[in-house]
Amino acid sequence: MKRLLTGAAIAAAIATAGPLAAETRWDMATPYPDAEFHTQNIRQFVEEIAAATGGDLQITVHSGQSLFKHPEIKRSVQNQLVPMGEVLMANLFNEDPIFGADNLPFLATTYEDAERLWAAQRPLVESKLADDGIRLLYAVPWPGQGFYASEEIQSVADLEGKRFRTYNATTARMAELFGASPTTVEAVEIPQAFSTGIVDAMVTSAATGVRTKAWDFTEHFYDLQAWLPKNMIIVNENAFSALPEAQQTAILEAAAAAEARGWELSQSVSGSSVEELGSNLTVHQPSDALAKGLAEVGEQMAGEWAESAGPDGQAILDALQ
Repeated sequence: MKRLLTGAAIAAAIATAGPLAAETRWDMATPYPDAEFHTQNIRQFVEEIAAATGGDLQITVHSGQSLFKHPEIKRSVQNQLVPMGEVLMANLFNEDPIFGADNLPFLATTYEDAERLWAAQRPLVESKLADDGIRLLYAVPWPGQGFYASEEIQSVADLEGKRFRTYNATTARMAELFGASPTTVEAVEIPQAFSTGIVDAMVTSAATGVRTKAWDFTEHFYDLQAWLPKNMIIVNENAFSALPEAQQTAILEAAAAAEARGWELSQSVSGSSVEELGSNLTVHQPSDALAKGLAEVGEQMAGEWAESAGPDGQAILDALQ
């Protein structure tokens, strides 16, 4: 009788613990605030995963660098400090130039060109990440980048000596070629950087300009559509592989939906953001002199990048011809 009771107790304990043991809880680190469309897309992404797994995989999104600072996120995923994260792809340029292809000025200035660029770049990015034990889930572009300044910019010479907000090695190099002083400032820190005089001008998307209320600290926006940099969502491969196959499938299907949705959101946000900026500050198209100077800088940077990236880089450039 005692053996029967013991067996029954064990069976009851297993039955009770089963659903709890099956539930997995992950954290996800993102560098952008909740108001950003990228973060909103991510929140829908993790909700769809939870729904598809019947709640067995729950992912908590930590936005606005609240879990890790932006430069720490990729390595934190790689070292399994957090299973999943979001990173601006071009921030990894120093690890490999392939990550910076979509950050080259005037290489891909439309969503159609950006899609062609991503088709050529993606297999290479996936391979580079896989070497570090990371799986790429999806990537979504920002709207085209433009310049914000308190004073009008008629030519590249007007940027000389300016403290220019940059956010990675590529934008820092661009600022150097302008004769400006590159100053690294994360997106969540932009208003404070301008108000305290840390920067005089910046390059970022119209969407970020609206989110940060750029009209409170600048007067001019130059709608250059200079490039469409992408954020990528990544997951630690060991953490992913340890999940049941059904949960892996749920993640991959939600990622494909998030990528398609994100590209549509980006295009929609691009148009509405420029309109809202136009209601609050002066929106310019570049003068001939500025366009010419920017094109020259773009050509120099593309050449430097192709040399550093080697045959893979040249293959990406050829795909855009």
